[in-house]
This record gives sequence, C-alpha cells and structure tokens, in this order.
Amino acid sequence: MDASIHRTQVDLSGLMRVLGQHLYSTPNVVVRELIQNAHDSCVRRAAADPEPPTPLIRVTADHEGGRLHVEDNGAGLTAEEIERYLAVIGRGQTGESREEGVEGLIGLFGLGFLSAYVVAEATEVWTASHRTPDECWRFTSRSGQTFTIEPGAARPVGTRVTLTLKPGHRDLARPSVLSALVRRFCCLLPIEVELTHARGEDARVGASTPPWRAPELSPLRRRALSLEFARRFEAGFEPLCTLPIEGDELVGGTLWIQDGSSYGNADNRRVSLFVRGMLITDDARWLLPDWATFMGAVIESDALAPTASREDVQRDAVFDRVRAAIARALLRGLGELSSREPATWRRVLRRHNEALLGASLCDPRLFELVADQLTVPTSMGDLHAQVVLRRAGGTIHVSQAQRSGVEALMFRARAIPVVRGTRYGALAFCREFTRARGGGLHIIGEREDPALLGLDLAPETDPRLERWFGTPSTRVLAARFEPESLPFAPIVDRAQELKRRIESDRADAAIGAATLALARRFTAGIEQRATQRLYVNLRCPAVAAVLDAEGDRQALGVQLLRAVLGMLTAHDDLAELPTLDGALRDLSGAMTALMG
Repeated sequence: MDASIHRTQVDLSGLMRVLGQHLYSTPNVVVRELIQNAHDSCVRRAAADPEPPTPLIRVTADHEGGRLHVEDNGAGLTAEEIERYLAVIGRGQTGESREEGVEGLIGLFGLGFLSAYVVAEATEVWTASHRTPDECWRFTSRSGQTFTIEPGAARPVGTRVTLTLKPGHRDLARPSVLSALVRRFCCLLPIEVELTHARGEDARVGASTPPWRAPELSPLRRRALSLEFARRFEAGFEPLCTLPIEGDELVGGTLWIQDGSSYGNADNRRVSLFVRGMLITDDARWLLPDWATFMGAVIESDALAPTASREDVQRDAVFDRVRAAIARALLRGLGELSSREPATWRRVLRRHNEALLGASLCDPRLFELVADQLTVPTSMGDLHAQVVLRRAGGTIHVSQAQRSGVEALMFRARAIPVVRGTRYGALAFCREFTRARGGGLHIIGEREDPALLGLDLAPETDPRLERWFGTPSTRVLAARFEPESLPFAPIVDRAQELKRRIESDRADAAIGAATLALARRFTAGIEQRATQRLYVNLRCPAVAAVLDAEGDRQALGVQLLRAVLGMLTAHDDLAELPTLDGALRDLSGAMTALMG
C-alpha cells in the first residue's frame, strides 16, 4: 500500500476546553487580556488614522447585573475582520500589525479573547471600524465554538465588549475587585484606563511615567518616586532604599532592599515584571540573582518574549542578557549606596549580614564590596573577619561543633575568637576571605595540629590515663594547656565522625543507594583512626592530685574526673564516652563516698 498524505483533524470542542480553561492559571487574566486588546486597538487607530482621537479605554463594573464591560475608541472591526481575527483561534490582528511595523503593541498570539469564554456564559461585542464608521456590527457567542454576526445599532468608532459572567465569576464585576485587578495589571500602561461602576466614574489608572523612563528628573526626585513605586509593590516589608535599573536598552526598573532582618535560608525576593506596559507576573524572582534573597523589584523589559499565556517569559538568550543586566545594576547600585549613603549602607549590613555572607560567595564583585564590612559569628560575638584574623595571629579558627565545646574555653583563655562554622555561610566565607586577603584557616578537629589549639604535648602519656579515660574510639594524650581549671580537651575528629556516620546502618536507610555508594568511596579514603582525641591537662590541679593519689582516694578521683568528662562530651553523641546521665551518677557516687 502506497503512503498517502492525510490532513490532521482538530477536535474543536476539546481544543477550546484546553485553551480556554487551562491556558491561564487564573480566570482573573480576562481583565488584562480585554484591556490589552483595547490598548492595541487604540494604537492601531493612531497608526492608521490621520486625525486619531485621544485614546480611551473604559472598564465598567456592573455587579448587580453580573456584567463586565470593556470599551475603547480604537480602530474597531469590520464584519470581515471579525470573521478573520475574532473568530479564528491563534490569528491576531495585532501580530499582523506588528509585522507591518506598527510599534507599541502588546498582543501577539491571538489567544487572549479565549479567556472571555472561561468566565462568561455569554460574550457580546459591538464594534464599528474607523474604515467604515457608518457600519456597526454585533458579535455574540456563548462557548466560542459557534457565533453570530449581525448589524448593530449605530455607535462611535471603536469596540465595546460585554461579558455576562457565570455565577462563579461574578466577583469580577464587583467594583473593589475589578479596581484592584486593573491597578495591578495596568499601572504602567501608556494609555489611561477609566474605571467606572454602574453609577458613574470611579478612578483612572495608568498613563504615568515611572522614574526609569524619566531621565530629566533630579536624583532626589527620582529616589522619592522610586521609593513610592517600591512601597506600592512590596507587600511584605518596608523598602529600606532603592537602586535604579537604568541606562540599559533591554531593561529598566527599580530595585529595593527590604527593611527586615533576613536569614541565609530565606528567599523573600518579590519581583513584578511588566512587558510593554502590562503586568506579566508579580513573582518573577528568577530575574534577580539567586543570592539577592532580601530584594524586591519592579522590572520593565519590552525585549523579553512572553509565553502564550502571558504569565511568564521565554528562557532564551535575551532572558539571560536581561538577567545579567539586572545583576550588574544591582551590584553597581550597592556600590554607589555604600559610598553615597553610608548610614543607610550600615543599616543594610546590619539587617542582612547573614544573607550577605552566603551571597558574597556567589559573585566575586559582591565579595570585594562587602568582605571587609561583614561580620562572622564567633565565640566572642560577631566580629569582622580581619579582626578575627588579627587576634588569632594570622589564622582563623573555625569550630563545626553544634554547641560550644571545650575548645572555645581553651581559645577564650588565650583571647582568641573561634568562628562558629555551623552558622550559614560562615565557614565558606572565612575560607574565601583567607584566600583573598591572606592568612591561614584551621578547622578544629579536621587535622592533627596541637600547636594551633595551644597544646603543649607531653613527651609521653602515663598509661594510667589511657586506662582511666580511653575507649576504642578515643585516643588519650597528655598535654599542658590553658585554662588550668580545665582537666580535659576532647577534640572530635570531624573526618572520622563523618566516616562513622555515613557507614552506619542508620545512613543506609536515610541515603539512597547510589548516593551512599559515592559517599562510601569518599570515606574509604579516610584512614581509620580514633573518632576523638582526648587531651588530659597535666597543669590542672585536679588531674595532678589524682595522679599523685593512691588506692580508694585515687579511684574516687578518677570517678569524679570521669563525671566531668561525661559532662564535657555529652553533647557530642559519641556512644562509647560517658553519657550525661552516667556522669551525674558517677559524680553523685563519688561525692557520697567522699562524704562518708
């Protein structure tokens, strides 16, 4: 049998259902789509009519009648144009006008009118074309699958769309709801939109010039207007200050820093994106750098290509260029803010220090701007990294213990701050800081280096100390260190701890087989050794007294020291060391024996 060519068939009912009901995330976009059509009609008339009137778009809410009206004095439609554009899915007059060189148009795909069928049980269009102003036509449809066209009563040039809303969508005709939607979608529209209700005019929206479109403004006035825009669009926080996006042919807008403390794992980015004056989405956070979690923005870019639903934009080469331009504007704005408004810049650093610790690692330009001004959390409070480096004699010491351990006491006795490496971004920031500024980095427990801990190792360790305090996972070493009141310095070997945890049965259940195999390949390269090194302080009077004692007195002293050791190591979750409960029992028993 020879191959033959067949024409693909279209199930119109199914197609209308999919496009009408599932193209848009919310039926509220019908307001945007109808206003967009009205706007483009006005633009087409201005391009074709030698003496066009002042553009008019009027949106009327009739909640009692359950109707929504959108009217314009644009180009209008002839009967032929109704059949060619309004009644054909995917063919838009705006798209063809754009190909002919008409500028300032919004629409593209010819799908927006489908949104009317989602919310309306009846759709009516009265229209008169500027080409044939004496002819008026009435278009009606209930489902979009069938329609009627008939002569209508005389009317001015332009178009009036009336939706008789379904019961579930009648709130769209409520004045307060409609007003909020129009203000949200159309605040940057170059043509003013009149908002009315059945009893008369209510308000006007649009036709305003945002600060990034007004180069003639003074810097002071520009900042005031930018802050006004930021407050209008930022619902979660008070804007602390604004940063301009200007001088780029692809994108303009206003960035702002939120005046609320942020944390490393929070993402409070709030971005409203406008394309050709119409809101595309108010959650375009992906246009900001991933690290800018404490920022908001109003962004306008006519270069971005919207998706068919106009609720997002295409991720193409232009998108990447726009995103890069915004990142450059943000970094440039932060730099100017630090020099122009030092008081505001100090507030920014105080509010967002933790988030900036991690953010600075994402972009070398940001790191250079903030590295010397951020603080890191230490055992002696929040300090600048350069201060930590100086106090520690050129080496930053970092602890990865979940709680302050005895190493913090040892370093405090020498007036050396220890960075809390478990806090967000602290360890990675310190590593990058020492690489960029010079200095050493010592992660406590990562490698054997007693000198960095201030330990003076004894030539040999008394075997009794090993017998009294050693376990299969604990290596006991005699040393001298400060403070003298501290009998032990238990230092967890973090690499060995990781090996032990990953290879435990609990890890088998928690980690997927492939991930666990990769992890085991890494830990297999770690030499098996003790999980903890326990340094016994020969300078401690209590240790010296126990070593010098004999018989029962020595046994009681050991019991008391083991109790102290248990309390020092209880938080490390090392099963072979004394537990806190056991330590308290040892302490109680030894004290009872001493008291007779």
